[in-house]
Amino acid sequence: MVNGNIFHCRKHSWPAEDFVGRTALQLLDFDGGSPPEQAWRRRLNSHANLLKEFSVTFMEAMRMMSLGLRLWSYVREEASHGRKAPIDPFTKERCKPSASQGVPLGGMGSGSISRGFRGEFKNWHIIPGLCESSPVMENQFSIFVSRDGGNKKYSSVLAPGHHEGLKKNSDSGISSWDWNLSGQHSTYHALFPRAWTVYDGEPDPDLKISCRQISPFIPHDYKDSSLPTSVFVYTLVNTGRDRAKVSLLMTWANSIGGFSHNSGGHYNEPFITAKDNPPVTFAVAACETQNVNVTVLPVFGLSGENHVSAKEMWNIMKQNGQFDQENFSAGSSMPSSPGQKLCAAVSASTWVEPHGRCTVVFGLSWSSPKVKFQKGCTYNRRYTQFYGTSERSAINLVHDALTKYKLWEEEIEKWQNPILKDERLPEWYKFTLFNELYFLVAGGTVWTDGQAPAIDEKASPGLNQQKPSKKGTKDTKSQSVQENHANLTAEQVPDGGYMSSSEDRSVSKFAAVHGSQMQEQTSEFKSEEPIPYLISKDGPEHVGKFLYLEGVEYIMWNTYDVHFYASFALLDLFPKIELSVQRDFANAVLYEDRRRVKFLADGTSGIRKVKGAVPHDLGTHDPWHEMNAYNIHDTSKWKDLNPKFVLQIYRDFAATGDMSFGRDVWPAVCAAMDYMDQFDRDGDGLIENDGFPDQTYDAWTVHGISAYCGCLWLAALQAAATMAHRLGDRHFAEKYKLKFIKAKAVYEAKLWNGSYFNYDSGTSSNSRSIQADQLAGQWYTASSGLPPLFDEQKIKSALQKIFEFNVMKVKGGRMGAVNGMTPKGKVDDTCMQSREIWTGVTYAVAANMLLHGMEHQGFTTAEGIFIAGWSEEGYGYWFQTPEGWTTDGHYRSLIYMRPLAIWAIQYALSPPKAILEAPKVNLMDRIHISPQVVRAINDISIRKIAPDNRCFPSSAFQCEC
Repeated sequence: MVNGNIFHCRKHSWPAEDFVGRTALQLLDFDGGSPPEQAWRRRLNSHANLLKEFSVTFMEAMRMMSLGLRLWSYVREEASHGRKAPIDPFTKERCKPSASQGVPLGGMGSGSISRGFRGEFKNWHIIPGLCESSPVMENQFSIFVSRDGGNKKYSSVLAPGHHEGLKKNSDSGISSWDWNLSGQHSTYHALFPRAWTVYDGEPDPDLKISCRQISPFIPHDYKDSSLPTSVFVYTLVNTGRDRAKVSLLMTWANSIGGFSHNSGGHYNEPFITAKDNPPVTFAVAACETQNVNVTVLPVFGLSGENHVSAKEMWNIMKQNGQFDQENFSAGSSMPSSPGQKLCAAVSASTWVEPHGRCTVVFGLSWSSPKVKFQKGCTYNRRYTQFYGTSERSAINLVHDALTKYKLWEEEIEKWQNPILKDERLPEWYKFTLFNELYFLVAGGTVWTDGQAPAIDEKASPGLNQQKPSKKGTKDTKSQSVQENHANLTAEQVPDGGYMSSSEDRSVSKFAAVHGSQMQEQTSEFKSEEPIPYLISKDGPEHVGKFLYLEGVEYIMWNTYDVHFYASFALLDLFPKIELSVQRDFANAVLYEDRRRVKFLADGTSGIRKVKGAVPHDLGTHDPWHEMNAYNIHDTSKWKDLNPKFVLQIYRDFAATGDMSFGRDVWPAVCAAMDYMDQFDRDGDGLIENDGFPDQTYDAWTVHGISAYCGCLWLAALQAAATMAHRLGDRHFAEKYKLKFIKAKAVYEAKLWNGSYFNYDSGTSSNSRSIQADQLAGQWYTASSGLPPLFDEQKIKSALQKIFEFNVMKVKGGRMGAVNGMTPKGKVDDTCMQSREIWTGVTYAVAANMLLHGMEHQGFTTAEGIFIAGWSEEGYGYWFQTPEGWTTDGHYRSLIYMRPLAIWAIQYALSPPKAILEAPKVNLMDRIHISPQVVRAINDISIRKIAPDNRCFPSSAFQCEC
């Protein structure tokens, strides 16, 4: 743990005064309108440069040609079935990625909408696994100001008029709007889950405007953090000599991005909520108060056919500053025709006296209660437990958001302030720590209610081919989760359960419009009878089921080798979700799915899920039922997944002190450990890699004993032995301790070279490379409060070597830690991954340094990711942090899970109470190995033989040739 008094002190590099005038900040410091002292900042006139994607070298392309051909064929095959392949490098987005992202909207798992720092609504992730990146330019906030009896007027969309998305829609009608904002005096300030946009005298020189965006992301709140809603609070300050009539306008298109608006069948209608009223898909609203008058235009079109046109709507606002009050009595619009886009508008008008202030509040919500995956299963989202399953619950959602947002902000500030006010921490770290959490909203997250799904049997054949293990170690526990549960239909879910009887919906009047997209009925769904164990019921944590993507370009749910790095965020902020995810994988270890799969790297085939092996992921198009969507390699032969499972289980067990969790998952831990015996070829207790990329670095070949997998295995042996001791399983405690002692001696003898651990024990040209991630096992060991795997001197020597070579020899430490570096100080160019800088791995290495008292090295290492990814001089990867980039800044896989590992740094700085207060006793010393265990282990070692070249064991329990 970190004991230093000074971490990496540095004066503020981005003071708010450099972006907003001091006077404006003081004036806006009313009702939360002034941006915080620490935040990520940009001027609205900043250029959003296009991002550059990585490319492979000629030699890399030649080596991967066969894989590329098989992958191309697989992508086409999936497309023929109307599905998107989990990995598809051949299909490019219509909207080229640019440095324009900002804080996303909404809570977790209910579909997300991102909002760029210049105000555009983009990256629509409503449909699971599909992200529509193009902005919907009709979705805007605008302002109309009238002074001096109407003789002086200002009007503008509150977004820069030079946006590239506007040019593409120049004939849509919105080009007739006033795009007068230059952005020169307007700035954006991000501190997830909030963001501030300050307009310092534009478009009206005598009006200061702040828009505060708030979403319900509240640690340890498993209700409100699931809600699909956001609030926009406008603070207006009139610095002029005359009163000003200010009208704010929110326009919204009935679309979820892409071409969805062209499908037809969309309709809009107005609503006023006081008590309960029928809900719909989208709801945009404004809070009407004594000083704020709200009016609506339920529908307008772009072309003007059958509806008021966008141009006519704008002119009404310029002339009157509001819409007709009679619009509230209008019914639903006629459904749109194919190719026609419907929009709605909400206006909030107020008078602001000279030197006066006023607050105007808008709300947005979207209700997509059901999650349907492409191979048949449909689930209810988490928030439906509180709001019912009607698509029309958006009205209640937006109402509650407008009444509760102040409470949300109080909870957010309670959470963030201790870190923000810690003067020992560098400024960049404080706001980057929070801003990297964007992924838990924008990373394709799905959060269900935990009930069994409705299943389309035609689309989901072979579900019953998944079988519980009847062999293996201590498997009886898994049988208890095979109960059958019928599906709760929409009619069975209690509606109206979104608010307690003590709450009153008539707090104030909310006027708004909402829209619905009528979907075509494609299949009849019914309750499933016996269903696989994973979805039988909610777990003991009672928080439903949780999924998030590896990345928006790698569409696999809960990719486990990456979750190994990212999971620190969930453990710290939503520990019940973290335990629920681990239970899913614990159950998965004990099951198999014998459906055949072709592996693209070598063209061989095997079964989808092997008993005893930890799955790479929970699937893509049918998660929980069809795991291991990743099919590049046969991950049942990977060497890191099982050790990572054991390490995560023990860390969570130690951090939460949850003995029930430990007992429940212990059978899976035993099975996962025993499964790895097959990879110890010579009986020395240490696993060997097999000459292909059999770990998370899936393009980087490993031979023999490897620093990465070997260290993970050593850590897993110690963690398993300690956990066995704590649970009273004496036999396994002795067994794993003895293996640990043997394996540790071999590991150090084969890999330690005096200053670091070699990449592997092979004879290839890169076997002596310095791998940044070589001490991943020690990182988890220290994070779990376990004794160090090696002498502290060796650990610090290796970390210092990584710092001096992998970090500081790449652009002076301003890029992060490159994965591989030769002893001569040149980047290891063995493959594309050895020469990449992985953002999440860099954060993990930094956390490891901090855990071992290397504060300067740790923060300098992590700061490289900030400089290259988030700073003004960087490459523009804010709120879309990629898996990695090359030394020239070219990215691979935007919006990626692993950078959540920055929370491992915070974990190192502030360990969980259960670990801090644990007895400072080496439990390994309390495990006394009996002679019987020694004889048993030695007997196994003697009987170890070289595997038959014709056969590779497909599991710990059987072998198929």
